[in-house]
Amino acid sequence: MSGSLHAIASVAVKEFLHIWRDRRIVVLIFLLPPLFTLLFGYAFEVGELTHVRTLLRDNDHSEASRALLQFLEEKRTFTFQNDPSPGNVAPDLLRTRVAAALEVPAGWGAGLKSGAPVPLRLVLDGTDTTTAQQLEGALQKYLGEFQMTSRQDMIDNLPPEVFDMGEKLPLAVRKQFVSAMEPWGVQSEIRYNPGLRFIEYVTPGIIGLILQLLTVTLMACTITREREAGTLSQLMVTSLRRGEIVIGKVLPYLGVSLLLIGLTIAVAHFHFHVAFRQPLVLGVICLLFLLCSLGLGLLISAFSATQTQAIQFAVFFLLPVFPLSGAFAPLEQLPESIRFLAQTFPLTHFCHAFRMINLRDADLAFIAGDLVFLLVGALITCGGAAFLLRRTQD
Repeated sequence: MSGSLHAIASVAVKEFLHIWRDRRIVVLIFLLPPLFTLLFGYAFEVGELTHVRTLLRDNDHSEASRALLQFLEEKRTFTFQNDPSPGNVAPDLLRTRVAAALEVPAGWGAGLKSGAPVPLRLVLDGTDTTTAQQLEGALQKYLGEFQMTSRQDMIDNLPPEVFDMGEKLPLAVRKQFVSAMEPWGVQSEIRYNPGLRFIEYVTPGIIGLILQLLTVTLMACTITREREAGTLSQLMVTSLRRGEIVIGKVLPYLGVSLLLIGLTIAVAHFHFHVAFRQPLVLGVICLLFLLCSLGLGLLISAFSATQTQAIQFAVFFLLPVFPLSGAFAPLEQLPESIRFLAQTFPLTHFCHAFRMINLRDADLAFIAGDLVFLLVGALITCGGAAFLLRRTQD
């Protein structure tokens, strides 16, 4: 047993020296994770839209339209600028470099008084679907608030005779009128992510993306580097067994990757204020995912002839993983056939297990399948890499 541990340690030290002597890889390893965490965090930290440049065309010029526009300007969601184009020409969002255009049609104020309100016209840039939906929702919300304010002003200005007549109505009828005048609300309760912070949802995807990007690509070059340098054949004719070589090559990258997880989580926690629950369980999830990712990189390295070929295989594997693993969007949005394919990616199970624990504070029973998948994946990939090394020895 001690001889086997000594053999693994010797391979691990040799591999660690390869990492340490290449200063470019050292800088890449320790600089990219916190930098990527900051960049992705800012990209996915969706907040309330403010000061969105919006073209304004007031064709009504009524007291009601002026009151509405003043009300909207106080909300600071929109920054209005007058539309220079003629009234019969559609607003040009592209040339004016705005995200939306709001038109108050002629007769809008008169329609409010006559009981036939004319709808406002909102033109949105659908290039960014998130911004377009937020702007439309914000305008609908503000219109509702403005309508409530206007209705209250109308009630306050009614003559006293109206209230006298209202008191003569039966109590049940008066209550129906009150219910019809009051907005019908919904009392909602949001669990697991009460602040609806998107950064809380995508944090597992950011961690998994960084780890898999670095571990798979770096590990994919380990055996091919030895093969190109001619040292792999020398290594294979020693007394070292294939399993010891595989474990020895994985251990240094495993240690470095655990450090990268610490850096990434530290940036997410202290800079973006993401809370992490059940740290021991999260540690197990990260460890199994790392072993599976390192095994994948090692497996790619084992059947690749050159480092260039290994990088190509690694990129070919990683490209579909990022959009289809549920790292940044729910899997339910994908077709069923693609969801089936997504279940073969380790990142899919890592993100699901991480969210179940960190957001929902779930029990181990909810992630048992994900843990088994990652464990089996690690065993298969590492075992497959050891088996493929026989090609070199033969």
